[in-house]
Amino acid sequence: MRKTIRLRGGAVMPAVGLGTWKSAPGQVGAAVREALRCGYRHIDCAAIYGNEVEIGEALAACFAEGLVAREELWITSKLWNDHHARRDVVPALRRTLADLRLEALDLYLVHWPVALRKGVLVPESPEDMIGLETLPIAETWAGMEEALDLGLSRHIGVSNFSATKLAELSVSAHVLPALDQVELHPYLQQPELLRFCSERGIAVTGYSPLGSPDRPASLKSADEPPLLEAPEIEEIARQSGATAAQVLLAWGLARGTAVIPKSVHPEHLQQNLAAADLALSPADMQRIAALDRGYRYVTGSFWVLEGGPYTLANLWDSAGENEGQTVRSPP
Repeated sequence: MRKTIRLRGGAVMPAVGLGTWKSAPGQVGAAVREALRCGYRHIDCAAIYGNEVEIGEALAACFAEGLVAREELWITSKLWNDHHARRDVVPALRRTLADLRLEALDLYLVHWPVALRKGVLVPESPEDMIGLETLPIAETWAGMEEALDLGLSRHIGVSNFSATKLAELSVSAHVLPALDQVELHPYLQQPELLRFCSERGIAVTGYSPLGSPDRPASLKSADEPPLLEAPEIEEIARQSGATAAQVLLAWGLARGTAVIPKSVHPEHLQQNLAAADLALSPADMQRIAALDRGYRYVTGSFWVLEGGPYTLANLWDSAGENEGQTVRSPP
């Protein structure tokens, strides 16, 4: 039986989805088609990934050949940072819908609590950035609520939001976020955030559940710990007759979160989906819980420019974040 996550209001989202960040042009369409053939029914997209046109072509082809019907799928996409002004949200979503060849999304997320000048995809100077005191998330969220009212997305949510930012947003929001998509894996378990979301009926999706080992070198630190090679994970995998990736995904599912591993390889697509059938023991879960080290693979350091409005402290609302490297390619 396919595992699901229930959102506020009763909607049901498949718990294992296909992530499409880093899926290259010429590969992502084939990956989506193969994933749907394997049984995936949840596809996670974003405008900034630059591949929604190809994904839309793949979806249209799958619908046309009867492989799957639109109502069987859960499609998520995300608002990029240069469209945070209230008036820009709906046009951005309409563009995503045109690219994906859909009439409506199932879930639309504010990708980052970071605002950029319109037309700027990646900031090169502080002048490209807009502080949240000037363009607050409350204004962006009002645009998201308009998109919801227009029926362009069935649900709205956020990504990379701390509990502090969720609490601040709840003060002005007419509709609370249905979901928060954040980095989650055994090295970054975020129990306080999960507890906060659970208490308020906010579902959670974990991205980079395998530690994102295939991300560009510019996004990596030289001394970062390879999650898939953690001895404890490898040992549990051997004892379970599973792969290390399946153990990591099963752990995320056991915590009540959705997971969106990315792959373009048919064998890995099947293995990732089969992780939903792997049951970890309480001893396994306790052993993995001890691995938490608060380590982010996606540090957010690409938003930190000298003289700019964002720091790691005000981005994550927590101290002690690993800083990683400043890079030019945000996910």
